[in-house]
Amino acid sequence: MALKITDSCISCDVCVFECPNQAISLGEEIYVIDPERCTECVGHHETPQCVAVCPVDCIVPDPERREERELLYQKYLRLTKTRR
Repeated sequence: MALKITDSCISCDVCVFECPNQAISLGEEIYVIDPERCTECVGHHETPQCVAVCPVDCIVPDPERREERELLYQKYLRLTKTRR
């Protein structure tokens, strides 16, 4: 599933630079994750890098966006194909 950033975000922007899919951007008050670009780092890393670096643990799975690993990998392929 895609990830989301909760209201406990302190807008430190550390996660932005770790996202290989450029899925994280500044929202109205806190950072947000574009679910169309979030692959939970499948295809790039073993674990979601934004989660690994978040100092307040505010990045969690989005229950509204359930996606199996294979679907995340297909999204990764689609996203990286457009960059080549």
